[in-house]
Amino acid sequence: MKKLRALLGVAMALLFMVATNAQNGLTPIQLSKIQSVGSVYISEDGSTVLYTLSVPADPFKENALASSHLYMLNKASGESQALITDMSFGGVTFRPGNNSFTYLAKKDGDETRSLYEWNFDTNERTKLFSFDENISGYEWASDGDHIVFRAPRPEPETESPLPYQPEVYEEGLGETWAYMQNVSQEGHMPHRIPVEGTISATSWSPDRSKLAISVAPTSLVDDSFMKQQVLIIDHETREVLAEVDHVGKLGGYVWSPDSKHLAMVAAATINDPIDGRIKIADVETGKTTIILEDFEGKFDQVSWIDNESLNYLASKGVWSEFGSLNIKSEEMNVIASVDGVNLKAYAKSSNGDVVFDTNTPMHPDEVYLLKSGESEPMRVTNSNSWLDEVELGKQEVVTYTTKDGVDIQGLLIYPLDYEEGTRYPLINVIHGGPEAHYDNGWLTSYSMSGQVAAGEGFAVFYPNYRGSTGRGLEFAMSSQGDLAGAEFDDIVEGVDHLIELGIADEDKVGVTGGSYGGYATAWMSTKYSHRFAAGVMFVGISNNISKWGTSDIPEELYHVHARKRIWDNYQDYLERSPIYHVDNAKTPLLIMHGKEDTRVDPGQSFELYRHIKTRTETPVRLVLYPGEGHGNRRATAQFDYNLRMLRWFNQYLKEDKIRPDAELEIEELTIKEQ
Repeated sequence: MKKLRALLGVAMALLFMVATNAQNGLTPIQLSKIQSVGSVYISEDGSTVLYTLSVPADPFKENALASSHLYMLNKASGESQALITDMSFGGVTFRPGNNSFTYLAKKDGDETRSLYEWNFDTNERTKLFSFDENISGYEWASDGDHIVFRAPRPEPETESPLPYQPEVYEEGLGETWAYMQNVSQEGHMPHRIPVEGTISATSWSPDRSKLAISVAPTSLVDDSFMKQQVLIIDHETREVLAEVDHVGKLGGYVWSPDSKHLAMVAAATINDPIDGRIKIADVETGKTTIILEDFEGKFDQVSWIDNESLNYLASKGVWSEFGSLNIKSEEMNVIASVDGVNLKAYAKSSNGDVVFDTNTPMHPDEVYLLKSGESEPMRVTNSNSWLDEVELGKQEVVTYTTKDGVDIQGLLIYPLDYEEGTRYPLINVIHGGPEAHYDNGWLTSYSMSGQVAAGEGFAVFYPNYRGSTGRGLEFAMSSQGDLAGAEFDDIVEGVDHLIELGIADEDKVGVTGGSYGGYATAWMSTKYSHRFAAGVMFVGISNNISKWGTSDIPEELYHVHARKRIWDNYQDYLERSPIYHVDNAKTPLLIMHGKEDTRVDPGQSFELYRHIKTRTETPVRLVLYPGEGHGNRRATAQFDYNLRMLRWFNQYLKEDKIRPDAELEIEELTIKEQ
């Protein structure tokens, strides 16, 4: 870190330097400045498009979070106008019946986070409403006057007679309450919705007679995952009219135009690992019906077209598609599905225009526009124009069949100057969850080596092993009750497949991943150590017994992963833990972890480090990131992680296998950037 600060002047000059001709490969410094689109919005009439842009902090100046900027897109010219770039904001929404949008912010002089309006006609910004507590979220009613908003439960101020205050674990937790308010009526007092628990989302029915709210019994993460309920509330009396028949994970939900049904993106059962099915709820009875339960994909988002049909966005394997669905006949019609274009989220106007948050193998998230009647969305923003001059490695879909007959998909980024017939060092990047998957889009980040590693001569492979999403409910549940079993064997067989294709050098295979991907990395570096020459484990699991007792999601672990309690078979849990196999460990392992991680306690990394250090002569290093949790969020912490990961693989997957120093050599990096 001392060397990093000392070279601030040189590095800053290099940070924004872009070659005029095509440049070979993406560098860590370039990666650290990539901007990406976040949320997309379109007005009801389709005339106005807004989007947020995530702008990273300079890792050489401050270890800070990325800032979010708000832009307005001119659909005709494709030009963007910056609206908000100087403050923290959230909750961007078009106000019904008004030529304006609203957002949440805490400006100078505000005591709490308040609701503001931006008028397009006058460009004036007005505070519409403030509350005694910070407003965490809100939704407009169709009249453009009423909102339902969420805020922390008021807590009485207490003063301890002692000069020291301990923390009482999982007690005295705050809740989030919901209130209704008419912001157009001066002096109107908010009405609290009297529901016990903590409320995470709310939505008005189109006729304003009812609200749907999702509530968990406490603010514990485990409860938010596994115990969310959806209640239907009467607007006038604020009484509960119905409880929706649902258990398990819950995503978003939207009202039908006639206010009679909810379309929910939710889990099929308590054991479904992801909110990826569509449920239609009758709001009078609460009864739900699953639509297309056997759909071999994952539904990500839905919206109503009319009372009998939906638009949907779905993942199917490593691809995505946007389409329509009749809820009665279950007939699906694909509107847009473009190979190599990863549609992540959308917003639709009444005239049929749709805007998407989209990435591809060649660029991070940008805004794409699908005009009504067309079938291919077109890119309308270019947030990193300099990236067009950077030569990137080819990316393609790889499929293989395991010994037990299961078809597995993965994504391969080739080394930049790939020559057929030459074998290359291989880095396997393993996703977490395991209820997640890789799409055929942009696959490079601070913790995913991707194009940066391809520029340094590595092949990079992203396997969607069994238990991954995007392949239907059966595939997503296929790894349950078999921790580190067939799911991780799939990864090893993927390596075998790439060796058979003549791409990977079997003596130079590396592995990395975070969370459950960190578990896989630890497993490959112990149980399968004879197959892997280097590992980089991030916020990973090493001991399933102590993991259960220190994680904030023990019930989620039981219902959608293990399917059995640890106390019913401690020995089995132990044998499925990397620490049990440390005597096999010959793989040089770099372990990195956020010190404030509550999902996977840092003790998991300490345990594996100590076992390897004590029981073997294998190179191992443990790096901790103060202030970070289950993944690094701040600029310098991310940059540091990326450099250490790449250096470890360069050391142990190439010719020089000397353990790298603990200090980073930033000088070499900045000279290379020139």
